[in-house]
Amino acid sequence: MAEQKQQLQIELKPEVASGVYSNMAIIANTSSEFVLDFVSMLPGLQKAEVRSRIIMSPEHAKRLLMALNERVRGYEQQFGEIDLHQPQQQEAGGRTIAPFGRGEA
Repeated sequence: MAEQKQQLQIELKPEVASGVYSNMAIIANTSSEFVLDFVSMLPGLQKAEVRSRIIMSPEHAKRLLMALNERVRGYEQQFGEIDLHQPQQQEAGGRTIAPFGRGEA
């Protein structure tokens, strides 16, 4: 008996397809879930806006980590090493990755 492969169909709606810009991520977790807040932060403004929140199980978070590692390796093989010239910042509530200081001119 031949094994049939099921094909997953994914719908990408136009309002989602354009994406949401994020230049900062805040990641927090409990024993049962990871919370990823994607933030848009602009220079000179004191307030940053959470543009999207993704909540996932620890298993899915690890799968995402592995997929991102694979994609970053492929990117760097094709385009060269990604330069992380900014130090990572820490904030209460989770790990924060920010591209620049807060409002310094």
